[in-house]
Amino acid sequence: MIGFIGGGNMAEALIRGLVKDGEKNIIVSEPIDERRRYLENCYGVKTTPSNTEAVKLSEIIVLAVKPQNIKEVLEEIKDSVSERHTVVSIAAGIPLEFIQKYLKTDKLIRAMPNLAAIVGEAMTVLSLCECLEMKIIAPVRDIFMSVGKVITLPEHYMNLVTALSGSGPGFLCYIVEQLIDVATELGFAEDIAKELIVQTFIGTAKLLDSGLPPDKIRQKVTSPGGTTEAGLKVLSDGALREIFFKTLQEATKRAQQLSVV
Repeated sequence: MIGFIGGGNMAEALIRGLVKDGEKNIIVSEPIDERRRYLENCYGVKTTPSNTEAVKLSEIIVLAVKPQNIKEVLEEIKDSVSERHTVVSIAAGIPLEFIQKYLKTDKLIRAMPNLAAIVGEAMTVLSLCECLEMKIIAPVRDIFMSVGKVITLPEHYMNLVTALSGSGPGFLCYIVEQLIDVATELGFAEDIAKELIVQTFIGTAKLLDSGLPPDKIRQKVTSPGGTTEAGLKVLSDGALREIFFKTLQEATKRAQQLSVV
C-alpha cells in the first residue's frame, strides 16, 4: 500500500499517475472532508482523516505536506513508523537528516517533482542513501515515473534543484506572461498573443526534447541580418543572464532557509 500524508495538488497529480498506471493500493490522509470525498470519487482511493492510520496501512509513505508543517506531521507519525516503511518526502528544503531525527527507519528518500506532474510531464529529482537496495528504490522511482522523468542526484544539489526545476514552471510562466503583455502592447489581441507564444514554447520544448541542443536550435532560427539576430542582440546586450543568475540564487537561498525548521 502507498500512503500519502496530505491530499493537495502534488499528491493528487501523483495519485492520478499511479491510478492511470493501474495502481489500486493507495490511501490518502487528508483533514478536509470535502477533499477526501473528491479524491475517493475521482480516483477510487481509500482516504482517512488520520495520518497514523495511513502510515499503519502502508509500506511506502509519501510526505506531501508543506515544509512549515513537516515537523508537526513527523511528531504525529513517529511512533507509527518502523523499519518496514519507506518514507518519501516532497517537502521543499527539508533535508533527510531532519526527517531521520524523528523516524525509526533508514529507508528515507527525498524527492523534488514539479507542477508539470499534473500533465504527466514532471521533472523529478530523487536523493537517497546509496546503501538502499534497488528493491526499495524501484517502487519509489515508479511513483514519480508515472508523472514524468526521474533522475537521481546527491542531496547537496537539492536546494538548487528546487530553484531550477521545482520553481522553474513559475519562472517560465512569468516569461510567457511578459511576452503576452508586450505582444499585446505592440498590437495583438491578447488571445492571439497567448496562442502564438504558448504554442511557440510547446514546439520549442519538443525540439529540445528531441535531443537538439539549444544553441543548435537557436542557430537554425538565426539568419545573418535577420529578425532573430536583431532580437538576440538586445537579449545578449542586456542583463538577462544576470537576472537569471540572481533569480536562481534567491530561490536556492530560500530553499536553504526552509531547511532550518
